[in-house]
Amino acid sequence: MDQKTEQIPDKQNKLEKGHLHPDALRGRGAITNRVGRFETHERERTDDGWGSLDEGTRLQTDISKDPSRSVISKNSSPDIPFELSFNPYKGCEHGCIYCFARPTHAYLGHSPGVDFERLIYVKDDAAELLGKELSKKTYECKVIAFGANTDPYQPIEREQKITRQALEVCEAFNQPVGIITKGYLVMRDADILQRMAQKNLVSVAISVTTLDRKLARAMEPRASTPSKRLDAVRQLTELGVPVSVLMAPIIPALNDHEIERVLGLAARAGAVSCSYVLLRLPGEIKDLWLEWLRLHYPDRANRIMGILKSMRGGREYDSRWGKRMRGEGVFAQLIADRFSLARKRYGLNKRSLRHLDISQFCIPPDFCRSSPDKKAVLANQMDLFG
Repeated sequence: MDQKTEQIPDKQNKLEKGHLHPDALRGRGAITNRVGRFETHERERTDDGWGSLDEGTRLQTDISKDPSRSVISKNSSPDIPFELSFNPYKGCEHGCIYCFARPTHAYLGHSPGVDFERLIYVKDDAAELLGKELSKKTYECKVIAFGANTDPYQPIEREQKITRQALEVCEAFNQPVGIITKGYLVMRDADILQRMAQKNLVSVAISVTTLDRKLARAMEPRASTPSKRLDAVRQLTELGVPVSVLMAPIIPALNDHEIERVLGLAARAGAVSCSYVLLRLPGEIKDLWLEWLRLHYPDRANRIMGILKSMRGGREYDSRWGKRMRGEGVFAQLIADRFSLARKRYGLNKRSLRHLDISQFCIPPDFCRSSPDKKAVLANQMDLFG
């Protein structure tokens, strides 16, 4: 489809080839804001000669309400270890340049670039909706993954507290939960996590992509520092919460040399298991990643992409199940062998989501009485005569 070009002056800055001004991008991962693949027009921001772009003005986060009426998503992918997930936010302030969720913003009419990091949709009634879905007679208890798409402990969670409210609902239902996060903010909810862990109802996966603060700051600009993430592993372990470490993504010639050190420090902090994902470049992520890579690591960009393509059959990305997470070929096998040996060496193979207990699930006696869902109330009353 041919794209038309509009000249639209606004409050954002444009440099060569669509790059936004460095001052405007402080704390952001993407360096451009191209429209998504479903848009018919491409917008190019230009100055009208009167300084209308406010060059260098820092881009702010905007929050909108997400009107979704369901909060539990189902997954049928055979290479993902969970079937149900809960995501309180669309978009993510952490701004990880490699985030596989970026293309989902195109479905909202936004750019998977900077828009994904600053136009955040909030499900402010997510906890109430979660309670309703858990109380349905058709619900079959399975582990629910928090943060399978965007991080439940991204910065706006400090004020929104939606993840905490949802955890309170899960605790009341004895609903097992697996949390995936880069945010040290997870420690705010240590009280709930400790109580749920005592019932074998929760595990936490902390993503530690690199130990290099410079690389982390460029690649994951608003996520917690690597040292704070390891602190979270240590503190949660001391509270009896089982923690795994996720090294995702592994990027050849950029962070793959850190595999053994990341796993070693994770084990020392108390982690009980680990896993990894090879860098994935679906949809718009490929162009965003290449822009970022050529800006931050121009000296090794060609080498990184050359090795990555060798692991994807000569392509930037391979979407086949069983291949998309690990790749194939000599280099992919080398990473798999190194990771396996390090996992065995440090004893990081003790637990998974499948060990959480689903047998304790039950609807709280007073939940339906406080719920505005009349059908749920009626169903609960009819059970008395069953």
